[in-house]
Amino acid sequence: MMQIAFIGFGEAGGILARDLAARCRVVIWDIKLDGEERESMLSKAQAAGVHAASSLREAVADASLVFSTVTASCAQEVAQQTAPLLHAQQTFLDLNSVAPDTKRRSAQSFTQARYIDVAVMAPVPPARLATPLLIGGRDGEALTAQLNALGLNARYGAEEVGRVSAIKMCRSVMIKGLEALTTECLSAARKYGVENEVLASLHASFPSLGWNGELPDYLISRVAEHGARRAAEVREVVSMLNDAGLEGWMSRGTVETQQQIVDKMAAQQIRYADLAPFHWQTLADKLN
Repeated sequence: MMQIAFIGFGEAGGILARDLAARCRVVIWDIKLDGEERESMLSKAQAAGVHAASSLREAVADASLVFSTVTASCAQEVAQQTAPLLHAQQTFLDLNSVAPDTKRRSAQSFTQARYIDVAVMAPVPPARLATPLLIGGRDGEALTAQLNALGLNARYGAEEVGRVSAIKMCRSVMIKGLEALTTECLSAARKYGVENEVLASLHASFPSLGWNGELPDYLISRVAEHGARRAAEVREVVSMLNDAGLEGWMSRGTVETQQQIVDKMAAQQIRYADLAPFHWQTLADKLN
């Protein structure tokens, strides 16, 4: 049976590892296994049917495919730490949302194993293995077929490392920006007691988006649950924009909005899990 390793066992890595465990032997490593959250991570691994390794070296030792699903802020460091541990028959798949140049720098560390640039083009929940992936890199075309045979939804994008990540990160300008704008817009509307009128106006202008339904809860919930991770990703977006000769003023604002929500929640000891079922109005009232 093929063995696969996941470095990073958060939301995306946890879902993909769990689903692939039905087809392969899956070994995971997460830095939290060395910290206070070790027991909860071990329980999560057991429930997912995967093996929690005792070290990064152990996790990747016998894996044909090594998936990196960590945070944007440590993606390059993880690639640099992993590269010397891999041999020529192994493949490192970098699923992290970082700037194209960050992917290129990471790729330079791999002198033995193959490095693959993977752009995750939608949230992993709820599609799970069906989440669309764009594959880039010199060996990406052959690997795409292998990933699809495992049940993933992969499409070959480019031979050049960084190109598919540019697609992903340009998309993030809009998606993460929309989350931040919605949070800022409706927090103010709630403060002034005009949220119903604002949402009705947005729905009248963009009736297909769902402003009169679940969209506001969904967008703001992503900030409340993953704002720190999203802020790290959009910092990479700003880096990409700077590399392209753009200032990235809008994305800089997105970073601040995403980060400040989770910072305010932490300061008031508000846990996302305690907000279930999530309603954006409840969070706005607690933070206002």
